[in-house]
Amino acid sequence: MRTDCGCGCGGDATRTSAFVRPRFFAGQLLTEDDLSLLVEYTTAKARLHNRSLYGPGVICGLGVTCDPCGGGTVAVHPGHALDCAGNDIVVPCTERVDVPALVRERRISALGVACGESCDDDGDSGRRYGLYARYRELPVEPVAPYATEEPCPSPGCVPSRIQEGFQFVVKCDDFEDHRHNPGTRLLTTLGDLTRADRARTRDRRLGFYTDALTVASLGTGRAFRFDAADARRYATALAWLRANAGGEGPPAPPTVREMTEHVRALAAAIARYDTYDPAGQTQLGKDYPDLATVRDARGVLGTACARLGGADMEAAWPDPLRRGIAHAVVTETAARVVPERGDPDAPLEVRMLAQGTPLGHALRVEFRADLGLIREWLLCRLDQATDLADCALRQDIAAVDVPPPLPAPPPDSTEKATVAEVQQIAEAAAALGGAVRRFLTDAACATLNPPCGDSADTDVLLAHLELDGCDVVRVCSATREQVLPGGSAYGEWLPKLYRLRELAERVCCQPVPRHQKPTLPSEGPVARPYADDLLGDWPRTGDLEEMLSLLLTRAPGETPPKALHEQVYTTPSEVTDSMQELARLRTQVADLTAAVEGLRAQLGSARTQVTHLEEQVPERLGSRLAELEGAPDRAAGQGPERDQAQGSDQAQDQPQDRAQAQAQDQPSAQAQASDPAERQPAKPPARRSRSPRTRKPGETP
Repeated sequence: MRTDCGCGCGGDATRTSAFVRPRFFAGQLLTEDDLSLLVEYTTAKARLHNRSLYGPGVICGLGVTCDPCGGGTVAVHPGHALDCAGNDIVVPCTERVDVPALVRERRISALGVACGESCDDDGDSGRRYGLYARYRELPVEPVAPYATEEPCPSPGCVPSRIQEGFQFVVKCDDFEDHRHNPGTRLLTTLGDLTRADRARTRDRRLGFYTDALTVASLGTGRAFRFDAADARRYATALAWLRANAGGEGPPAPPTVREMTEHVRALAAAIARYDTYDPAGQTQLGKDYPDLATVRDARGVLGTACARLGGADMEAAWPDPLRRGIAHAVVTETAARVVPERGDPDAPLEVRMLAQGTPLGHALRVEFRADLGLIREWLLCRLDQATDLADCALRQDIAAVDVPPPLPAPPPDSTEKATVAEVQQIAEAAAALGGAVRRFLTDAACATLNPPCGDSADTDVLLAHLELDGCDVVRVCSATREQVLPGGSAYGEWLPKLYRLRELAERVCCQPVPRHQKPTLPSEGPVARPYADDLLGDWPRTGDLEEMLSLLLTRAPGETPPKALHEQVYTTPSEVTDSMQELARLRTQVADLTAAVEGLRAQLGSARTQVTHLEEQVPERLGSRLAELEGAPDRAAGQGPERDQAQGSDQAQDQPQDRAQAQAQDQPSAQAQASDPAERQPAKPPARRSRSPRTRKPGETP
C-alpha cells in the first residue's frame, strides 16, 4: 500500500497538527502524564475555538459604572469576555475597583518610568487610563502525594487544582485595537499607495494605445474607414477652431485644454482622409461635402498649433501623463496633417493620429519608461507578497520583452517610429496590462480571508477612565471591542460584506484574462473607433475597481487601514566584496573561454589547409609511388636464389683467391707499418638516397 504523499518523499499522507489526545484501552497503566495530556488537549481546543471563531472582546455584561460612594472607585458588573489567547474571563459578581491603587501599582511595577505626559503628575486633571481585565490561573488545594518509586519525588504538598480567575489592571489610554480592517491586508500586498497609483495610472494610459499600436503596425498600407461620425467631428472641430484659434497672446489654461481636444478631433478626421488614395478621397468628397474644405482646415490647424506652441502647457495640463499626450497632439498634427499632402513618409504616425492617439518621439520614450516602471513595480510587490494565489504570474511578468529606455529627445522632435518598435511596445503593454489586472484581482480576493488574531496582548479593554486627581470623573465603555459572530475580524466587514461577496463571485476564481489582439478585415478600409476619453478623467470602472474602492474607502465609523511602511534592506560589505570578487572571476573565465575558442578556430583552419593540400597532389604520382614501394619487395623475393649461386662460385674460387690475397696483403701491411701518417680510414660505400613517400589521397598515415 502506498503511504507517501505523491511527491516521492515517502511518509504518511495524513498531516499532523499541534494537538495530541490520549487514547485509553483496557489494561493500560495510567500516569499523571496521560491525565494531564487529556486536560491540556480539551483546554487547548476550547481556547482555539474561542480565539478563531469569536475573537477577543466582551461577550456580555462587564459594564463599568461609577461607584455610588464616589471617589476613585468604579464598579465592574458581572459578565463574560474572551482574550486574544482564547481564555474565558468570567466575572461572577460586581467588583469594586480602586483605580488610584491600580495606578500606583502600575508605577511601582514600571520602576517609576512614565508612559506619557498625562501620567506624570498626580495633581494634573484630565488623566485618561484604560481599565483592562487580565486572565489569571492560581494553583489551589495542595495535597501530599503518596510515596512513589520516582528518583526525585515532589517535596511537600502539591496543588491539585487550577483556579481560573482574573485581575484588573490600568494602562495609558493607547490600547491596541485588535479589529481587522480588510484594507490592511490589501495595503500589505499593494505597498505604498502612491507607487501603486503611479503604476496603475501609466497602465491606464498605455491601455488607450495598445490596440491602436497593434492596428497601426499591421495595417500600414490600409485605409481607415471615414464614416458619418468622423464627418460630424470634422465639422464641429473646424467650426470651433475657426472661431477661437486666432487671437493675440497665449490662451488661458481652460481654452488650451478645449483647443487641444478640437485639434485632436480635426487632425484625426483629416488623417483618416489622408489614408485613402486619390480615388477614395474623391468618393469621400462626394459622400461628405464638408470635406471640400480640407485645405482650409489644414491652415486652421496650423494656426491653432502655432498658438498652442506658445501656451503654458504645464498650467493647462498639471498631470504629466496627459501633458505628454497633449504635446504629442500639437507636434504630430503640425508635422503629419498641416502640410498640404500630409506626410506620406510616416504611415505609422498618420494611422496613430487617425485613431485619435498621436504617437510622437517624446511619447514613445515615455512609453518605454512606463513599461519598465510597471514591470519593476510588479516584480517588487511579488517579492514581498506572502499570499500569492496566481502561481504563474511571476514567470509571465519576467518573460515580457520590455524595450530598453531611451534618452529624452530634443524638443519638438519628429523622429519616425519603426514597425518593429511599435509592435514591441504594443506586445509589452498588452502583457503587462494583463499582469496588473491579475495582480490586483489576486490582492483583492485575498482580503476575503481574514488572518488569525495576534495573541501577544491578552488584556481585554473594559472601559476608558478619566481621572481628576484621585477621583474618577468619567467612564466610557462604548469603544471597547465586542465579540461578533465570525470573530471581531469580521466586525469591520459587516457594512461591506455582502457586496464584497457578490463582487468576488464575478471577479475571483475566474480564468486568467488574456489580451485579444484586434483583427483586420481581409479587404476594404479598417474600422477603428476614435479615442474620445484620451485626455479625459480616465475613470476606473468595473467590478474589480469597485471591489478595490470598497476595501480602501473608509465607511462611517470604520477603523482606518494600517499602512505598512516599506523596509529598506542594505547589503553588508562582506557580501558586496564577495559579489565583486565573483564578478572578476566570471570575467576571467569568460576571457579564458574566448581564448580556447580562438585556439579551436585556428586548429580547425589548419586542418582545413592540410586537407586542401592533400587534395592538390596529382593523381599521376600514385602509380609511381606504388612502383617505388613495390621494388624492395621484389628484390627481397629474389634474394635467396641469387645468394646460393654466388655461394657456389665463391667456394670454387676460394683457394686461388686466398693465395693471391696473401701475396697482396703482405706489401700493403709493410707499407702501413712504414708510413703510419699516410693511413686513412676506409670510406663506407655510398648509399642511394630515397625520396620520401607521398600518401595517396584518403590513405591512412
